Amino acid sequence: MPNRRPSRKRPWSAEHPELDVERARGGVRHVDGRDGQWTVRRVTGDKSYTCPACHQQIPPGTPHVVAWQRDVVGGEAAGLEARRHWHSSCFDRRERLR
Repeated sequence: MPNRRPSRKRPWSAEHPELDVERARGGVRHVDGRDGQWTVRRVTGDKSYTCPACHQQIPPGTPHVVAWQRDVVGGEAAGLEARRHWHSSCFDRRERLR
């Protein structure tokens, strides 16, 4: 027999919370720019990476983005193999660097 006790997490009459789409997608988003279509994911790495834009180290534990192009020869799978770790700010201004 089901339990008739109301939930303590959400009262019976309360509205459902709004869905956080960014969290539901696991932090993955698609970005279109002058330099093509990109898939971008926010991460916090456990090792050091070199940013392709500024050529400086991204220390372990620093939040940054992993990005790969979707519109390369060979499809998104080929772009995924060529993915790079970027500082978030470097990726946001990448179009000005080209």
